[in-house]
Amino acid sequence: MSEKRLYQTIAREIQGLIDSGDFPVGARLPGERELAERFNVSRVTIREAEIALEAQGRIAIRTGSGVYVLAKPDIGPGALPNVSAFELTAARAVVEAEGAALAAANITDEQLEELENLILSMSQEGDDGGVDGEDADRQFHLAIGRISGNPVIEYFVQMIWRMRNELPRVKQVYAGVCKHDAEARADEHTAILVALRNRDPAAARAAMRDHFHRLFEAMLAATETEALREIRRRTEIDRERFLVTTRI
Repeated sequence: MSEKRLYQTIAREIQGLIDSGDFPVGARLPGERELAERFNVSRVTIREAEIALEAQGRIAIRTGSGVYVLAKPDIGPGALPNVSAFELTAARAVVEAEGAALAAANITDEQLEELENLILSMSQEGDDGGVDGEDADRQFHLAIGRISGNPVIEYFVQMIWRMRNELPRVKQVYAGVCKHDAEARADEHTAILVALRNRDPAAARAAMRDHFHRLFEAMLAATETEALREIRRRTEIDRERFLVTTRI
């Protein structure tokens, strides 16, 4: 059996144990070594199976703590899909870029003023006035979805922002790259506004795509930084263990 099919098989077996109650909701899964022995596979295969289960929303991998069983995701009407911040951003680049292009053809002077005020709020984030730059950002994108004149795009943008704010792992990644990003955020939204003011659909589409491209790159950098931090942490733990054993 190929390595790819093997981890998928192990993921299904672990999921079966979760569904049967052997691993109840809230419980911590056995460690990689114990699971590897139980299923007679490598720890790498167990790790890949756990990553697959995390993507499905069945477990949560908490660095330094362990792997925990989650309640089965709600698949009823209105339930949000379990997506990553990268997947959401890629979708935003498509949907919101086209929304901006449509908005460029429909926008009024009054709507331009609305967007300009929202950008002003973004640039003033952190001032004594208590301006919420995050909310201004959200309102800016929702407004463009509305101005596009297409109710489907408007709905999609609303759902995108629900996922952006309600999915924990998406919210965490965005928070990490947007916390100290007020200046860049205002500049990029200004470029979108300029294209809209010129009633230039192609430029509006490109400016929105550039905004998400920069955001995507920032998320990659943040993720790499976190990965390096985890490697250093694990290396330090291994070093301490080594030093302890050499003193015995």
